[in-house]
Amino acid sequence: MATQAQIAKSLRKPKYSTREVRRCWRCGRKHGYMRDFGICRICFRELANRGELPGVTKSSW
Repeated sequence: MATQAQIAKSLRKPKYSTREVRRCWRCGRKHGYMRDFGICRICFRELANRGELPGVTKSSW
């Protein structure tokens, strides 16, 4: 869980565009972020297993 200071810092406009920090909207995690969904890999797995992400199915081969 990200602290309030870290979240506030990442919301500011960065000096350079490459310094932009994308965070998960559920937990605030910045690593393992999926741009297509706007969430981290851990939250993605939780929501996908519960069936709350439309069009996402568990794959097996």
